[in-house]
Amino acid sequence: MKTFDQLFAELASKLEERPPASATVAAVDSGIHTIGKKLVEEAAESWMAAEHESKERAAEELSQLLYHAQVMMLACGLTLDDVYAHL
Repeated sequence: MKTFDQLFAELASKLEERPPASATVAAVDSGIHTIGKKLVEEAAESWMAAEHESKERAAEELSQLLYHAQVMMLACGLTLDDVYAHL
């Protein structure tokens, strides 16, 4: 199990190291538009899971939404502090 902050550090590290098989590197390299479409898709799946499926499925979909939100943050050059300043 990892925290939001730990995940962000892991993803940022992957972008620095750029392992060739990294889905995170591929996602960031795909660009803001593609990341945005995935973010919207995961938001919809989170909503539908929360509305019609189990708590476990909702948690799974929400975890994917958080991952893709972090991918967007990294693609935009944002840090956790940049986002936390608006919470």
